[in-house]
Amino acid sequence: MIFGTLGRYFFRRYATTAMWFFLGVIGIVYLVDFSETASRMSGLPGYTVTGGLLMTAVRLPLILQQTVPFIALFVGMTVLIGLNRKYELVVTRAAGISAWQFMSPFIAGAFLLGIGVMTILNPLAAWGQRQAASVESNWRGDAGASKGGPQVPWIRQISGQDDVIIGARSVLEDGTMLVDAVLVHFDSSNHIILRQDATSAKLEDGYWLLKNVIERRPGEIAQRKDEVQVRTNLKRDFVEQRLTAPETIAFFDLSNRINIAKSFGIPTKALETQFHSLLSQPLLLVAMTLIAATVSLKFSRFNQSRSVILGGILAGFVLYVVTVLVKAFGSSGVVPPFVATWIPVIVALALGATILLHQEDG
Repeated sequence: MIFGTLGRYFFRRYATTAMWFFLGVIGIVYLVDFSETASRMSGLPGYTVTGGLLMTAVRLPLILQQTVPFIALFVGMTVLIGLNRKYELVVTRAAGISAWQFMSPFIAGAFLLGIGVMTILNPLAAWGQRQAASVESNWRGDAGASKGGPQVPWIRQISGQDDVIIGARSVLEDGTMLVDAVLVHFDSSNHIILRQDATSAKLEDGYWLLKNVIERRPGEIAQRKDEVQVRTNLKRDFVEQRLTAPETIAFFDLSNRINIAKSFGIPTKALETQFHSLLSQPLLLVAMTLIAATVSLKFSRFNQSRSVILGGILAGFVLYVVTVLVKAFGSSGVVPPFVATWIPVIVALALGATILLHQEDG
């Protein structure tokens, strides 16, 4: 069926509708995100309208990636309702083609859409997120320290007799560049002996290079220095794994990052959850398509009310919320990452298939 004339026609209808939905969502998301970016960052020293437009463009893949499950749901409902209202599905059924046969092009389209999200959209989103963070850091300049609190975990390094805890407002360059860094030094009795506030800290070979540093020691006047080197035994790979957010890592690099993090003894729950979440994306979109089919296949023939369609939308929304919720559980280690990402998808697939079996086969 999927390779026949009718299958190609249904698949083309699905692809065309998906394209129009993507164009519409891209336009809406771009306008909304640009307005939000302009209102939030227009007061920064380096902000320009052109820069805001470019920043919104590089952030667009990440936001679009989050909307894809809903796009798959609405595309499935729109195509099936449209085919029903034109009696095309009625003719298809009259020709002896079952629902499972004519649904195969839509399921294939959803699966391919998930593959595209995993292999194309996600790498673009990861790259765009890194670029957006870099641009925002450049805009903030010296005003960065006063805007917002720390967004990255603190790390501790012990190099010889030097015990230092390092934090920052944000990170760039895969974690090797810290913006608005704070280094707190302790003695052997765990007393603070020095605090260093720097606009940036760059991890070099064997040391942190701090720029525009303010040093404070107990009982002494603060001193300002242009550059300071702080010795470190931290390796670049370790810092990258410890500080890089999973959302900024492309799908093809996640498995390698997980192996490196394990070699350093760094928790990998968040990375594993992100990996399995992307890996389950095609089946998640198939589940959304099955949910769309449960409320759309017989809409015109049995004059079902709008509440049935609303029920399908709510079901898709609930599936999305549950997926995000258990993903948070998986990232925190409450639930194993594999279970957290795959169980909701498998349950949704089984539920959608069961409802269709009941509707079509009794």
